[in-house]
Amino acid sequence: MSLDGPRRALRGLPRSTRAWGAVVVGLALSTVAVALLEQVVAVPYASPVYLIAVLVAGVTGGMLPAVITAAASFILYDFLFVQPVYTLTVSDPTEWLNLLLFLVVGIVIGRLAALQAERTQEAMDRAHEAQALFAISRTLATSGTLDEAAGPVAHLLASSVAADRVRLGLGPTPGEERTVADTRPDEQLPSVPIHVVLERRPGDEPARWTRTHVATAPGTRGGAATTLYRVRLEGPEGILGSIWMTRGGRSVDPGPAETRIVAAAADQLGQAVRRDRLLAQALHAEVVRQSEALKSALLDSVSHDLRTPLATIRATAGSLLDHEVAWTPEERDDALRSIDAEAERMNRLVRNLLDLSRIEGGALHPELEAHDVDECVERVVRRITPPVATRIGVEVAGDLPPILIDDTYLDEVLTNLVENALRHGGPTIRVVAREVRDPAAVVITVEDDGPGVPDEDRDHLFEKFYRVRGRRESSRRGMGIGLTVARGLAEAMGGRIVARRSALGGLAFDVSLPVAPRPDDAETGA
Repeated sequence: MSLDGPRRALRGLPRSTRAWGAVVVGLALSTVAVALLEQVVAVPYASPVYLIAVLVAGVTGGMLPAVITAAASFILYDFLFVQPVYTLTVSDPTEWLNLLLFLVVGIVIGRLAALQAERTQEAMDRAHEAQALFAISRTLATSGTLDEAAGPVAHLLASSVAADRVRLGLGPTPGEERTVADTRPDEQLPSVPIHVVLERRPGDEPARWTRTHVATAPGTRGGAATTLYRVRLEGPEGILGSIWMTRGGRSVDPGPAETRIVAAAADQLGQAVRRDRLLAQALHAEVVRQSEALKSALLDSVSHDLRTPLATIRATAGSLLDHEVAWTPEERDDALRSIDAEAERMNRLVRNLLDLSRIEGGALHPELEAHDVDECVERVVRRITPPVATRIGVEVAGDLPPILIDDTYLDEVLTNLVENALRHGGPTIRVVAREVRDPAAVVITVEDDGPGVPDEDRDHLFEKFYRVRGRRESSRRGMGIGLTVARGLAEAMGGRIVARRSALGGLAFDVSLPVAPRPDDAETGA
């Protein structure tokens, strides 16, 4: 037969009821035991048996039940077992001495038992308090934000302070609070006319619960047995929110240990709210700082890279307009080609800037169609005029499948990669296209035999305005966004681009592009 049910029922009774029940039961059992010892076993003086009842009363109820049990034991033993029996008269003076000594010993034992019980209970409360606060602190410390930690903290509080429900709200007033956690989210918080609010005291004085009246709408009050507790989350800037608790039909406020737990939890939650706000402010400040740095870098790059072709165009055009200068037809054609090249360079700079803004704004909408690889590559190489000492080789297999791309985007990608190789690579540039099977794609590689870049810089090549350390800048330096634009356009078409060390000794870029579906595949899918 299991005793778990009766034990749980006893633990559910108030402590005072259990204490006085132990007094009555202890006195009755001790009286029966004394009667058996003196009248059956013939023990001459069995009054010390009552000390067991005194000890039980002290451990269960404290000092007052122990003293009352000692006095009641004195009276019962005198009335039932001291001659003449059934009276409070003692005929033998020795019996008076024994009874008085018994009373003193009973009171002392009861007092010591009560003190020990109080210390034991206090140690248990402190241990429970430490475990609860550790769990709450660990949850807050290991969570990224308060919203992530609020749910577990609410359930920890509910189990630690014997609450039926715990709700966490953030806001300066109860009406403005935003619920971040609730152990019963499907239920409305009861509207009761009295709130039990935890009032903090200065210094080391313990906090206390005070009852305050609040206005409630007619017909919205909770049950009469519902008690609503509120613990404010406070900070230097004022009230940050509240912890709301209900304890069902309990008429007793949370004890000292439970009060310390919920007060410490409120302090930690307040610190978590302030931490989140400081992180948000720091993030905003960092975003502003990076925006300013980006703006400065953009202005610096634009001012330099646009000023150079403009100066060339103006100088050449001014020379052409000077009628005192005699130009041969060949020289005039060279000057006009120079103006056209610089204008194209300005056009490409502006287009890169516009493409970059579209990439960052998510406004890219490629028109994907099937195109032959060799036509796309040849068009880019044919348009770019390399320096005299530079050679651009093209190796495109004749049996490559069509690729599904936006030809304008791919033209921009390959142009940026080839111009990057012309600017920073060696005298040999090679454009190679090959097919890969898993997954089905065509890889276009642009590589050179230049000095390359260090391994630690390779992963940063696609970042805006990034320049390789130690690289000597020329008057025709780039803005540092060409590779960023190339990656964004490639990814918009469903491809990807990576940088690696070239087999020629320099730098290589692999552009992977999806293969266009064959007509029979499209029909099968339909």
